[in-house]
Amino acid sequence: MNELNIEIVTPSQIVFTGVVKSCTVPGSSGAFQILKNHASILSTLDVGEIKLVKQNDDVVHYSTGGGTVEVKDNRILILAESVETAADIDERRAMESLAKAKERIYGGEKPEVDYDRAELSLKKAINRLNIKKKYM
Repeated sequence: MNELNIEIVTPSQIVFTGVVKSCTVPGSSGAFQILKNHASILSTLDVGEIKLVKQNDDVVHYSTGGGTVEVKDNRILILAESVETAADIDERRAMESLAKAKERIYGGEKPEVDYDRAELSLKKAINRLNIKKKYM
């Protein structure tokens, strides 16, 4: 295969399918870049940014809520919990999510609060706001 093909899929849609020069993903052990002829790999993704460099050198940045990435034979498959471009991020909704997560975490000790889930929500909201601010 001469090209680096990628497909980004969420539970609700196919976000992107095409040929790219490179893809940078937020691996759970740190971000890494995938280029043509990359070794086969299967990795989990953390909350963070996916960066695609298309064949025409256009760059697309996505916010992701985590997932998995598989690379094999110049084919990248990203199965993500959520993916959205900076333009698609609803800043008001992200701010509301941030406020809710902070309230659950810092609003006093409550036995019914799932702190791991609240911290993940906080991380996702901060990531979405950072992507929006950085690229809009």
